[in-house]
Amino acid sequence: HVQLVESGGGSVQAGGSLRPSCTASGYTSPSFRMGWFRQAQGKEREWVAGMDSAGSTRYADSVKGRFTISKDNAKNTLYLQMNSLKPEDTAMYTCAADFVYCSGSCYTGPYDYWGQGTQVTVS
Repeated sequence: HVQLVESGGGSVQAGGSLRPSCTASGYTSPSFRMGWFRQAQGKEREWVAGMDSAGSTRYADSVKGRFTISKDNAKNTLYLQMNSLKPEDTAMYTCAADFVYCSGSCYTGPYDYWGQGTQVTVS
């Protein structure tokens, strides 16, 4: 049974930084790929960043240059370094994972496993 647990959200002033993390348990695979999504209150969920099975990354235009996705394979943990945060980055951030190998695409999905989310508030 795969579980994804996020942590590291919080409240920060505009211009600040946060680094949410997402740890996977229950199964590991070399083809493991993950992504981050966010949903602001009253809005639809949007894709933020993704890492394919080969370790390549892609970002939504709204966060490009400010956010960096990384993964620690030894810890089965995915990170989202968020710098230069803006009030419009306020949202519930959720990680997602899948074990079907995909390289060069699939940054936005599909993902079979989802975490519970961690709130990020920028004021």
